[in-house]
Amino acid sequence: MDIEKVKSILESLLFVNERPIQLAEISRILELKNKEIKRAFETLKDEYKNRDSGIAIVSVAGGYQMCSAPFNEPWIKKMYSHQNKQKLSTASLETLAIIAYKQPITRVEIEEIRGVNVDGVVRKLGELGLVKTAGRKEVVGKPFLYITTRKFLEYFGINSLEDLPNLEEFVNLAEKENIVSQEEKKEEESR
Repeated sequence: MDIEKVKSILESLLFVNERPIQLAEISRILELKNKEIKRAFETLKDEYKNRDSGIAIVSVAGGYQMCSAPFNEPWIKKMYSHQNKQKLSTASLETLAIIAYKQPITRVEIEEIRGVNVDGVVRKLGELGLVKTAGRKEVVGKPFLYITTRKFLEYFGINSLEDLPNLEEFVNLAEKENIVSQEEKKEEESR
């Protein structure tokens, strides 16, 4: 199969999927070697980038996904700013961050860091598919160990846990987000 046909098929597969597609899955479908598929992906990525396309192909959660180009973010945010989004509570985000950075971790260890009971929060994160149990810790009582899931990577648009910001970047990002949120609130109040 020539590379143009492979690129066309890849675009279609990515377009119809809301989740990242794993290389092994594409290899099975196209009956091609991973090396050939990777080459086609890289060619597509470069073509989109070189023509300043509104579409980009990114590596997320160990797979490939089609998404909007990052430089169009302001317009996309503007379009969706008034729609209801399921947001995670501050307690959920704090707990999720602890699990992401300290995993595998027990509920008691999370509570020691947060200083509050996290039963309900961990249960909710599990229901959302962002965390899961990964066995039991070999201590008295054998508590469950919690880790993040592939859906966590997808939710935050990262390819692996190594892509998480270091803790200093995380603090700066949180401060920046707080400033932006306050500016948006002032802007809305002035309308």
